[in-house]
Amino acid sequence: MANSKDKLSNNVPGRYYVDSQCIQCGNCVMVASENFWIEGDEMARVIKQPENEDEESRCKDAKEICPVEAIGDDGE
Repeated sequence: MANSKDKLSNNVPGRYYVDSQCIQCGNCVMVASENFWIEGDEMARVIKQPENEDEESRCKDAKEICPVEAIGDDGE
């Protein structure tokens, strides 16, 4: 389970975040590329919080498929 105390500093502020458990698998980017990104050797990060139902659904899916539970959701 993601820990808000271990949020990566390069996440945009808001509900969803990636923490230091990220293993750079890329699943989140494959599912929600509008909201998650991996650049070079860096861990994944949230680049944009969801702005509509489709993006919200994709972010939830990304959270569910994360193999190390590095994606957190602080609620609304």
